[in-house]
Amino acid sequence: MAHILVIGGGIAGTASALALHKAGSQVTVYEAHPEPAADTGAFLTLASNGMRALAQVDASAAVTAVGFPLRSMRVLDDTGAVVAHVPLGEAADPLLRYRCLRRGELAAALRAEAAHRGIGIRHGARLVSVRDAPDGVTAHFADGSTATGDLLVGADGLNSVVRQETAPAVRPSYAGQRVFYGYTDDPLVAEENGQESERITMVRGSTTAFGYAVSPDGETYWFARVAGEPLAADEIAHGTPAHWRDLLLPLLCQDTTPAAGIVTATTDRLMVTNATELPTGTPWRSGRTLTIGDAAHAASPATGQGASMALEDAVVLAKCLRDAPDTGTALSRYETLRRPRVEENITVSGNISRGTPPTSRPGRGAPAPRPGDEELVRHLAWHTDLWAETGGDRP
Repeated sequence: MAHILVIGGGIAGTASALALHKAGSQVTVYEAHPEPAADTGAFLTLASNGMRALAQVDASAAVTAVGFPLRSMRVLDDTGAVVAHVPLGEAADPLLRYRCLRRGELAAALRAEAAHRGIGIRHGARLVSVRDAPDGVTAHFADGSTATGDLLVGADGLNSVVRQETAPAVRPSYAGQRVFYGYTDDPLVAEENGQESERITMVRGSTTAFGYAVSPDGETYWFARVAGEPLAADEIAHGTPAHWRDLLLPLLCQDTTPAAGIVTATTDRLMVTNATELPTGTPWRSGRTLTIGDAAHAASPATGQGASMALEDAVVLAKCLRDAPDTGTALSRYETLRRPRVEENITVSGNISRGTPPTSRPGRGAPAPRPGDEELVRHLAWHTDLWAETGGDRP
Protein backbone atom coordinates (compact mmCIF):
# COMPACT_ATOMS: atom_id res chain seq x y z
CA MET A 1 0.00 0.00 0.00
CA ALA A 2 1.56 3.29 -1.11
CA HIS A 3 1.73 6.18 1.35
CA ILE A 4 0.79 9.41 -0.40
CA LEU A 5 1.15 12.92 1.00
CA VAL A 6 -1.39 15.41 -0.35
CA ILE A 7 -0.48 19.06 0.14
CA GLY A 8 -3.59 21.23 0.24
CA GLY A 9 -6.97 20.53 1.78
CA GLY A 10 -9.10 22.36 -0.76
CA ILE A 11 -11.15 20.89 -3.59
CA ALA A 12 -8.33 19.29 -5.59
CA GLY A 13 -6.49 17.96 -2.55
CA THR A 14 -9.45 16.47 -0.72
CA ALA A 15 -10.94 14.96 -3.89
CA SER A 16 -7.56 13.41 -4.66
CA ALA A 17 -7.44 11.95 -1.17
CA LEU A 18 -10.88 10.39 -1.66
CA ALA A 19 -9.88 8.88 -4.99
CA LEU A 20 -6.47 7.65 -3.84
CA HIS A 21 -7.99 6.13 -0.71
CA LYS A 22 -10.60 4.31 -2.79
CA ALA A 23 -7.80 3.02 -5.03
CA GLY A 24 -6.09 1.45 -2.03
CA SER A 25 -3.44 4.00 -1.04
CA GLN A 26 -2.75 5.29 2.45
CA VAL A 27 -3.34 9.05 2.26
CA THR A 28 -2.78 12.01 4.55
CA VAL A 29 -3.81 15.57 3.65
CA TYR A 30 -1.76 18.52 4.92
CA GLU A 31 -3.56 21.87 4.97
CA ALA A 32 -1.80 25.17 5.75
CA HIS A 33 -4.77 26.85 7.42
CA PRO A 34 -5.09 26.06 11.13
CA GLU A 35 -8.86 25.64 10.82
CA PRO A 36 -11.10 24.85 7.83
CA ALA A 37 -11.50 28.03 5.79
CA ALA A 38 -14.77 29.86 6.36
CA ASP A 39 -17.22 30.01 3.49
CA THR A 40 -16.56 33.61 2.54
CA GLY A 41 -15.33 33.19 -1.01
CA ALA A 42 -16.81 33.16 -4.46
CA PHE A 43 -19.24 30.63 -5.86
CA LEU A 44 -18.55 28.20 -8.66
CA THR A 45 -20.37 25.91 -11.04
CA LEU A 46 -19.57 22.22 -11.20
CA ALA A 47 -20.18 21.00 -14.74
CA SER A 48 -21.38 17.52 -15.65
CA ASN A 49 -17.81 16.29 -16.12
CA GLY A 50 -16.97 17.35 -12.57
CA MET A 51 -20.12 15.74 -11.22
CA ARG A 52 -19.25 12.54 -13.10
CA ALA A 53 -15.84 12.51 -11.43
CA LEU A 54 -17.46 12.90 -8.01
CA ALA A 55 -19.72 9.96 -8.73
CA GLN A 56 -16.70 7.73 -9.37
CA VAL A 57 -15.41 8.34 -5.84
CA ASP A 58 -18.87 7.92 -4.28
CA ALA A 59 -19.08 11.58 -3.26
CA SER A 60 -22.21 12.62 -5.17
CA ALA A 61 -24.49 12.56 -2.14
CA ALA A 62 -22.10 14.70 -0.08
CA VAL A 63 -21.97 17.38 -2.75
CA THR A 64 -25.59 17.38 -3.90
CA ALA A 65 -26.54 18.07 -0.28
CA VAL A 66 -25.27 21.63 -0.76
CA GLY A 67 -25.85 24.23 -3.46
CA PHE A 68 -28.51 23.84 -6.14
CA PRO A 69 -28.78 22.29 -9.62
CA LEU A 70 -28.65 24.12 -12.94
CA ARG A 71 -30.50 22.51 -15.83
CA SER A 72 -30.22 25.19 -18.50
CA MET A 73 -28.45 28.34 -19.62
CA ARG A 74 -30.11 31.43 -21.05
CA VAL A 75 -28.07 34.05 -22.93
CA LEU A 76 -29.11 37.71 -23.16
CA ASP A 77 -27.65 40.46 -25.31
CA ASP A 78 -26.98 44.00 -24.09
CA THR A 79 -30.63 44.97 -24.63
CA GLY A 80 -31.90 42.12 -22.46
CA ALA A 81 -33.19 40.12 -25.46
CA VAL A 82 -32.85 36.34 -25.29
CA VAL A 83 -30.44 35.10 -27.94
CA ALA A 84 -30.11 31.49 -26.75
CA HIS A 85 -31.58 29.06 -24.24
CA VAL A 86 -29.93 25.65 -24.08
CA PRO A 87 -29.74 22.69 -21.70
CA LEU A 88 -26.61 22.42 -19.58
CA GLY A 89 -24.58 19.25 -19.72
CA GLU A 90 -26.35 16.03 -18.78
CA ALA A 91 -29.39 17.72 -17.27
CA ALA A 92 -31.54 14.59 -17.37
CA ASP A 93 -29.37 12.75 -14.83
CA PRO A 94 -29.74 14.10 -11.26
CA LEU A 95 -26.22 13.01 -10.37
CA LEU A 96 -24.65 14.71 -13.40
CA ARG A 97 -26.53 18.01 -13.50
CA TYR A 98 -24.52 21.19 -13.24
CA ARG A 99 -24.42 22.45 -9.69
CA CYS A 100 -24.00 25.97 -8.34
CA LEU A 101 -22.47 26.28 -4.89
CA ARG A 102 -20.00 28.25 -2.84
CA ARG A 103 -16.39 27.13 -3.07
CA GLY A 104 -16.25 26.79 0.71
CA GLU A 105 -19.36 24.59 0.73
CA LEU A 106 -17.80 22.20 -1.76
CA ALA A 107 -14.50 22.01 0.10
CA ALA A 108 -16.29 21.43 3.42
CA ALA A 109 -18.47 18.68 1.94
CA LEU A 110 -15.41 16.87 0.57
CA ARG A 111 -13.52 17.23 3.85
CA ALA A 112 -16.46 15.81 5.79
CA GLU A 113 -16.60 12.86 3.42
CA ALA A 114 -12.85 12.29 3.81
CA ALA A 115 -13.14 12.38 7.59
CA HIS A 116 -16.03 9.90 7.43
CA ARG A 117 -13.78 7.49 5.54
CA GLY A 118 -10.97 7.83 8.06
CA ILE A 119 -8.64 9.88 5.86
CA GLY A 120 -6.30 11.99 7.96
CA ILE A 121 -6.36 15.76 7.45
CA ARG A 122 -3.76 17.72 9.38
CA HIS A 123 -4.49 21.46 9.68
CA GLY A 124 -1.87 24.10 10.36
CA ALA A 125 0.72 22.23 8.29
CA ARG A 126 2.27 24.95 6.12
CA LEU A 127 4.70 23.44 3.63
CA VAL A 128 8.06 25.17 3.27
CA SER A 129 10.08 22.70 1.20
CA VAL A 130 10.18 19.24 -0.35
CA ARG A 131 13.12 16.83 -0.27
CA ASP A 132 13.05 14.08 -2.89
CA ALA A 133 15.12 10.93 -2.46
CA PRO A 134 15.26 7.55 -4.22
CA ASP A 135 13.44 5.83 -1.38
CA GLY A 136 10.81 8.48 -0.60
CA VAL A 137 9.78 12.12 -0.58
CA THR A 138 9.74 14.27 2.55
CA ALA A 139 7.63 17.35 3.21
CA HIS A 140 9.06 19.94 5.60
CA PHE A 141 6.56 22.17 7.39
CA ALA A 142 6.89 25.60 8.99
CA ASP A 143 6.50 24.23 12.52
CA GLY A 144 9.58 22.04 12.06
CA SER A 145 7.69 18.79 11.55
CA THR A 146 8.16 16.50 8.56
CA ALA A 147 6.26 13.74 6.78
CA THR A 148 7.66 11.12 4.40
CA GLY A 149 5.78 9.15 1.76
CA ASP A 150 6.11 7.33 -1.52
CA LEU A 151 4.57 10.21 -3.51
CA LEU A 152 3.76 13.85 -2.80
CA VAL A 153 0.78 15.40 -4.60
CA GLY A 154 0.78 19.19 -4.67
CA ALA A 155 -2.81 20.43 -4.67
CA ASP A 156 -2.00 23.75 -3.04
CA GLY A 157 -3.52 26.07 -5.61
CA LEU A 158 -2.45 28.98 -7.76
CA ASN A 159 0.41 30.09 -5.51
CA SER A 160 1.62 26.54 -4.96
CA VAL A 161 4.67 25.95 -2.78
CA VAL A 162 4.99 22.50 -4.36
CA ARG A 163 5.15 24.06 -7.84
CA GLN A 164 8.10 26.15 -6.69
CA GLU A 165 9.89 22.82 -6.31
CA THR A 166 8.80 21.31 -9.65
CA ALA A 167 8.82 24.49 -11.77
CA PRO A 168 10.61 27.29 -9.88
CA ALA A 169 10.68 29.66 -12.87
CA VAL A 170 6.92 29.54 -13.50
CA ARG A 171 4.75 32.39 -12.25
CA PRO A 172 0.98 32.96 -12.65
CA SER A 173 0.12 35.74 -15.08
CA TYR A 174 -2.81 38.10 -15.55
CA ALA A 175 -5.39 36.81 -18.04
CA GLY A 176 -6.89 40.18 -19.00
CA GLN A 177 -9.97 40.57 -16.80
CA ARG A 178 -11.04 41.59 -13.33
CA VAL A 179 -13.68 39.22 -11.98
CA PHE A 180 -16.34 40.43 -9.54
CA TYR A 181 -18.46 38.03 -7.48
CA GLY A 182 -21.45 38.80 -5.30
CA TYR A 183 -24.57 37.56 -3.54
CA THR A 184 -27.82 39.28 -2.71
CA ASP A 185 -30.93 38.02 -0.96
CA ASP A 186 -32.89 41.14 -1.84
CA PRO A 187 -36.54 39.96 -2.09
CA LEU A 188 -37.33 42.27 -5.04
CA VAL A 189 -34.45 40.86 -7.07
CA ALA A 190 -35.59 37.33 -6.20
CA GLU A 191 -39.18 38.14 -7.16
CA GLU A 192 -38.15 39.68 -10.48
CA ASN A 193 -36.06 36.62 -11.28
CA GLY A 194 -38.28 33.98 -9.72
CA GLN A 195 -38.51 32.15 -13.03
CA GLU A 196 -34.74 31.63 -12.94
CA SER A 197 -34.92 28.45 -10.85
CA GLU A 198 -32.31 25.86 -11.98
CA ARG A 199 -31.09 28.18 -14.73
CA ILE A 200 -28.02 30.34 -15.14
CA THR A 201 -28.38 33.49 -17.20
CA MET A 202 -25.42 34.87 -19.11
CA VAL A 203 -25.48 38.49 -20.23
CA ARG A 204 -23.33 39.59 -23.15
CA GLY A 205 -23.05 43.19 -22.11
CA SER A 206 -21.51 45.93 -24.22
CA THR A 207 -18.48 46.16 -21.90
CA THR A 208 -19.03 43.42 -19.33
CA ALA A 209 -19.79 39.70 -19.29
CA PHE A 210 -22.29 39.05 -16.51
CA GLY A 211 -23.94 35.92 -15.18
CA TYR A 212 -26.39 35.11 -12.43
CA ALA A 213 -28.41 32.29 -10.92
CA VAL A 214 -31.12 32.31 -8.24
CA SER A 215 -31.09 29.68 -5.50
CA PRO A 216 -34.28 27.96 -4.30
CA ASP A 217 -34.06 30.16 -1.19
CA GLY A 218 -34.19 33.33 -3.28
CA GLU A 219 -30.52 34.25 -3.06
CA THR A 220 -29.00 35.58 -6.28
CA TYR A 221 -25.44 34.52 -7.08
CA TRP A 222 -23.69 36.66 -9.71
CA PHE A 223 -20.36 37.37 -11.35
CA ALA A 224 -19.04 39.99 -13.76
CA ARG A 225 -15.93 39.86 -15.93
CA VAL A 226 -14.45 43.22 -16.95
CA ALA A 227 -11.44 43.80 -19.24
CA GLY A 228 -8.78 46.22 -18.07
CA GLU A 229 -5.49 46.54 -16.28
CA PRO A 230 -5.04 44.26 -13.27
CA LEU A 231 -6.00 45.62 -9.90
CA ALA A 232 -3.13 46.10 -7.47
CA ALA A 233 -2.88 43.56 -4.68
CA ASP A 234 -3.21 46.32 -2.08
CA GLU A 235 -6.41 47.60 -3.68
CA ILE A 236 -7.92 44.12 -3.71
CA ALA A 237 -6.92 43.56 -0.10
CA HIS A 238 -8.41 46.82 1.17
CA GLY A 239 -11.24 47.49 -1.28
CA THR A 240 -14.76 47.63 0.14
CA PRO A 241 -17.99 46.29 -1.39
CA ALA A 242 -19.09 49.88 -1.98
CA HIS A 243 -15.87 50.59 -3.87
CA TRP A 244 -16.29 47.56 -6.11
CA ARG A 245 -19.93 48.42 -6.73
CA ASP A 246 -18.96 51.96 -7.75
CA LEU A 247 -16.42 50.58 -10.24
CA LEU A 248 -18.84 48.11 -11.76
CA LEU A 249 -22.21 49.88 -11.92
CA PRO A 250 -21.32 52.56 -14.51
CA LEU A 251 -20.40 49.78 -16.94
CA LEU A 252 -23.56 47.76 -16.32
CA CYS A 253 -25.83 50.81 -16.55
CA GLN A 254 -24.86 51.22 -20.20
CA ASP A 255 -27.11 48.24 -21.00
CA THR A 256 -30.76 47.43 -20.41
CA THR A 257 -30.34 44.09 -18.66
CA PRO A 258 -31.00 42.83 -15.11
CA ALA A 259 -27.29 43.16 -14.23
CA ALA A 260 -27.26 46.69 -12.82
CA GLY A 261 -30.27 46.06 -10.60
CA ILE A 262 -28.73 42.89 -9.17
CA VAL A 263 -25.45 44.62 -8.35
CA THR A 264 -27.24 47.65 -6.87
CA ALA A 265 -29.06 45.32 -4.49
CA THR A 266 -25.78 43.72 -3.37
CA THR A 267 -24.70 45.52 -0.22
CA ASP A 268 -21.93 43.67 1.57
CA ARG A 269 -21.15 40.32 -0.06
CA LEU A 270 -19.12 41.54 -3.03
CA MET A 271 -15.52 40.69 -3.86
CA VAL A 272 -13.10 40.97 -6.77
CA THR A 273 -10.03 39.18 -8.07
CA ASN A 274 -7.78 39.33 -11.10
CA ALA A 275 -8.28 36.52 -13.62
CA THR A 276 -5.04 34.56 -13.54
CA GLU A 277 -3.57 31.64 -15.44
CA LEU A 278 -0.47 29.46 -15.68
CA PRO A 279 1.35 29.05 -18.99
CA THR A 280 0.81 25.88 -20.97
CA GLY A 281 3.80 23.59 -20.82
CA THR A 282 4.32 24.17 -17.10
CA PRO A 283 6.25 21.18 -15.67
CA TRP A 284 4.09 19.09 -13.34
CA ARG A 285 6.57 16.51 -12.08
CA SER A 286 9.92 16.20 -10.40
CA GLY A 287 10.92 12.80 -9.03
CA ARG A 288 8.25 11.69 -6.55
CA THR A 289 6.44 15.04 -6.64
CA LEU A 290 3.45 15.91 -8.81
CA THR A 291 1.21 19.00 -9.00
CA ILE A 292 -2.48 18.80 -9.90
CA GLY A 293 -5.45 21.14 -10.19
CA ASP A 294 -4.74 24.88 -10.12
CA ALA A 295 -1.22 24.22 -8.87
CA ALA A 296 -0.48 22.62 -12.26
CA HIS A 297 -2.86 24.16 -14.77
CA ALA A 298 -4.77 27.15 -13.41
CA ALA A 299 -6.94 28.83 -16.04
CA SER A 300 -8.91 32.05 -16.01
CA PRO A 301 -12.46 31.43 -14.70
CA ALA A 302 -14.16 32.26 -18.00
CA THR A 303 -15.10 28.66 -18.87
CA GLY A 304 -16.10 27.83 -15.29
CA GLN A 305 -14.17 24.55 -15.49
CA GLY A 306 -11.46 24.93 -12.84
CA ALA A 307 -13.06 22.83 -10.10
CA SER A 308 -14.40 20.23 -12.54
CA MET A 309 -10.96 19.77 -14.11
CA ALA A 310 -9.44 19.31 -10.65
CA LEU A 311 -12.01 16.61 -9.87
CA GLU A 312 -11.15 14.86 -13.12
CA ASP A 313 -7.47 15.04 -12.16
CA ALA A 314 -8.20 13.32 -8.87
CA VAL A 315 -9.91 10.31 -10.43
CA VAL A 316 -7.50 9.85 -13.34
CA LEU A 317 -4.45 10.10 -11.06
CA ALA A 318 -5.82 7.52 -8.64
CA LYS A 319 -6.69 5.14 -11.45
CA CYS A 320 -3.30 5.53 -13.13
CA LEU A 321 -1.55 4.71 -9.85
CA ARG A 322 -3.92 1.79 -9.29
CA ASP A 323 -3.64 0.29 -12.77
CA ALA A 324 -0.12 1.04 -14.07
CA PRO A 325 2.71 -1.37 -13.27
CA ASP A 326 4.78 1.19 -11.31
CA THR A 327 4.64 4.78 -10.08
CA GLY A 328 6.85 6.26 -12.79
CA THR A 329 4.79 4.89 -15.65
CA ALA A 330 1.59 5.81 -13.80
CA LEU A 331 2.62 9.46 -13.56
CA SER A 332 3.73 9.51 -17.18
CA ARG A 333 0.41 8.07 -18.31
CA TYR A 334 -1.47 10.54 -16.09
CA GLU A 335 0.31 13.47 -17.70
CA THR A 336 -0.25 12.09 -21.20
CA LEU A 337 -3.98 11.80 -20.55
CA ARG A 338 -4.50 15.07 -18.70
CA ARG A 339 -2.25 17.66 -20.33
CA PRO A 340 -4.05 18.07 -23.71
CA ARG A 341 -7.43 18.45 -22.02
CA VAL A 342 -6.50 20.91 -19.29
CA GLU A 343 -4.22 22.99 -21.50
CA GLU A 344 -6.96 23.35 -24.07
CA ASN A 345 -9.06 24.75 -21.24
CA ILE A 346 -6.31 27.23 -20.31
CA THR A 347 -6.15 28.42 -23.91
CA VAL A 348 -9.88 28.71 -24.50
CA SER A 349 -10.58 30.34 -21.15
CA GLY A 350 -7.71 32.79 -21.64
CA ASN A 351 -8.96 33.70 -25.11
CA ILE A 352 -12.40 34.47 -23.67
CA SER A 353 -10.87 36.64 -20.96
CA ARG A 354 -8.78 38.48 -23.52
CA GLY A 355 -11.73 39.03 -25.83
CA THR A 356 -11.14 36.43 -28.53
CA PRO A 357 -13.56 33.61 -27.64
CA PRO A 358 -14.43 30.75 -29.99
CA THR A 359 -18.03 31.10 -31.12
CA SER A 360 -18.91 27.82 -29.39
CA ARG A 361 -18.13 29.24 -25.94
CA PRO A 362 -20.61 31.99 -25.01
CA GLY A 363 -19.34 32.28 -21.44
CA ARG A 364 -18.94 30.87 -17.96
CA GLY A 365 -20.87 27.67 -17.43
CA ALA A 366 -21.40 27.01 -21.14
CA PRO A 367 -21.18 23.48 -22.49
CA ALA A 368 -17.57 23.06 -23.58
CA PRO A 369 -16.53 20.35 -26.04
CA ARG A 370 -12.86 19.53 -25.44
CA PRO A 371 -10.40 17.02 -26.81
CA GLY A 372 -11.11 13.71 -25.19
CA ASP A 373 -14.70 14.24 -24.02
CA GLU A 374 -15.86 10.91 -25.45
CA GLU A 375 -12.87 9.14 -23.93
CA LEU A 376 -13.37 10.92 -20.61
CA VAL A 377 -16.38 8.81 -19.67
CA ARG A 378 -14.29 5.66 -20.07
CA HIS A 379 -11.26 7.15 -18.35
CA LEU A 380 -13.29 8.19 -15.30
CA ALA A 381 -15.35 5.00 -15.00
CA TRP A 382 -13.98 3.42 -11.84
CA HIS A 383 -14.38 -0.20 -12.91
CA THR A 384 -12.32 0.15 -16.10
CA ASP A 385 -8.59 -0.63 -16.08
CA LEU A 386 -7.11 2.68 -17.22
CA TRP A 387 -3.76 1.19 -18.10
CA ALA A 388 -5.33 -1.42 -20.39
CA GLU A 389 -7.90 1.08 -21.70
CA THR A 390 -5.16 3.42 -22.93
CA GLY A 391 -2.92 0.82 -24.48
CA GLY A 392 -0.50 -0.05 -21.68
CA ASP A 393 1.30 -3.39 -21.73
CA ARG A 394 1.85 -5.47 -18.61
CA PRO A 395 5.45 -6.41 -17.81
